[in-house]
Amino acid sequence: MPDQQWNSLFAALRSDRDRALTSLVISNASRAAEILGIRSADLDWGDQLVRVRRKGTGAEQWLPASTDAFVWLRLYLDGIGPLKPGDPVWWTLRRRRRGEGPMVRQPLNYDALRAVLRRVNESIGTNWSMHDLRHTCALRMLRDRNLSLRDIQTVLGHAHLSTTQLYLEEDPEEVIRRVHQHLSDAKQTEQPAPVPTPARGYNASDLAVLFGEQPR
Repeated sequence: MPDQQWNSLFAALRSDRDRALTSLVISNASRAAEILGIRSADLDWGDQLVRVRRKGTGAEQWLPASTDAFVWLRLYLDGIGPLKPGDPVWWTLRRRRRGEGPMVRQPLNYDALRAVLRRVNESIGTNWSMHDLRHTCALRMLRDRNLSLRDIQTVLGHAHLSTTQLYLEEDPEEVIRRVHQHLSDAKQTEQPAPVPTPARGYNASDLAVLFGEQPR
């Protein structure tokens, strides 16, 4: 997902909850099921870490997240009130009544999250998924020379490095954009070749025209 498309998607989100959730995923590449499964005790505010339970193995792993993600997370949680350590982090924004009980929020599930993305995609004319956010995070990490492929494998939760290598195939449109930028930058730094000293019998003004300089 190009940065401009991410900015458009983020701007179309309607709540601090959705901004917090997507900011977490695009900064630590967690899977949708993993991020939906976090509980209040899985947030380390001091070190800005999120504990997820890995898909398949169920192994617990702490993942770093961006400062922006934790800012949006704080705004969202301030709006829904205090949570107990074992409570899910993500809740529906609307309260509903079950039977004769009071109006309460429900834990956010995968179908509700897909509905959020569907509405956003319809508003901006795209078809992005949670997996696209995970993939985008992985590619951003790949472009950071301070991170090794092994680092990226660990964050993605892949058992085999070969899986990570297949996962990190570049988006052709993004490659083309960067090559265009490279060509543009190279053109700006090019210096005109100097006009050679004419040999006996050649007119200096003719050579200047030939090599793209104005005759003196």
